[in-house]
Amino acid sequence: MKPTDSAQGHTEAPGVIVRVGEQVRQFICGLHGHDTLLHFGEGRVSLLCSSCGYETPGWDVKGSPAHRQATTPQPRVVPMPLVSERRVA
Repeated sequence: MKPTDSAQGHTEAPGVIVRVGEQVRQFICGLHGHDTLLHFGEGRVSLLCSSCGYETPGWDVKGSPAHRQATTPQPRVVPMPLVSERRVA
């Protein structure tokens, strides 16, 4: 798709028209609810709508896994205030 020559009197930017059309289609699809499916890409996972092609930002799964340090769990002790006994006569 090439822009038309300026010698004909007008120029056209098909990229802008296509992008606006995609955004309108995604907006209308979003009103009814996207048909999302899991999409696995290079080092990331995202949700992809099978109807309009909308893709969520997704999650990066390529990074190195987090290392957990071995720690001993500390007991949770809640101090209770001392209450004197009540005597009933």
